[in-house]
Amino acid sequence: MRIVCSLLLIYQLVVIARIILEYIPVSYDHPLARVRSAFRAVTEPVLAPLRRLIPTVRMGSVGLDLSPLILLVGINLIAAAIC
Repeated sequence: MRIVCSLLLIYQLVVIARIILEYIPVSYDHPLARVRSAFRAVTEPVLAPLRRLIPTVRMGSVGLDLSPLILLVGINLIAAAIC
């Protein structure tokens, strides 16, 4: 059970890191771009179905993707239930 709780915590941190890294502009040859693409590869299989279910919130000309927030809430609920 500890392993599952630890994995959930690590996944939460990866999702948070991805959210932060998406706002940092870097070129494709920058080392941070590799880290960002690794985090995308890990989180995108879970976020893509959520994006299809949850529409982007429009605020003027800007769209806000709520899927990472919903994912974090879901992970917290699962962790609270089993940890």
